[in-house]
Amino acid sequence: MAADTQPALPEPTAAPAAYIREHIRTVPDWPAPGVMFRDITPLLANPRVFRVLIDQFVHRYFDVRPDVIAGLDARGFIIGSVVAYELNVGFVPIRKKGKLPFTTVEETYELEYGSATVEIHTDAVKPGNRVLLIDDLIATGGTMMAGKKLLERLGGTVIEGAAIVDLPELGGSARLREAGLPLFTLVDFAGH
Repeated sequence: MAADTQPALPEPTAAPAAYIREHIRTVPDWPAPGVMFRDITPLLANPRVFRVLIDQFVHRYFDVRPDVIAGLDARGFIIGSVVAYELNVGFVPIRKKGKLPFTTVEETYELEYGSATVEIHTDAVKPGNRVLLIDDLIATGGTMMAGKKLLERLGGTVIEGAAIVDLPELGGSARLREAGLPLFTLVDFAGH
């Protein structure tokens, strides 16, 4: 078959960020009245969209490869572990208090609707490790800031915070940037 007679490849349905956004469900009044929860589970359930999502992160960090990826409990585990696998680097979980079996350090922070504490194993990163910190969403920025503090306490250098969704009206991304953390997000949602 001649090159000019081959079937054309289909056009993409949307730019990657728009395509990803189309697969994020909004759940009103969850987990509390007035909260517009951005649910990424439909995105994860669709293998094509999930691949597009992971590829966005892998392509960004392929040449500027971190030494390790730290994922925030719990959806940061899903994204972070797959990106770590694709980049051939280690993965470190930052978990809710009481979930890690070895010696830990902890950090307490405020959420949009409460407070929480996260922990990391004391041997999770080595001094000087370049760490990518990843989660599904940035709201008030408390979880990511707590993760940054834990990693730095262990001697790691957080090269960037990454998330699928930013809720800029809640001010978390601005606070994180003011604290010196570069951010990479794929989708912004107005409202919260």
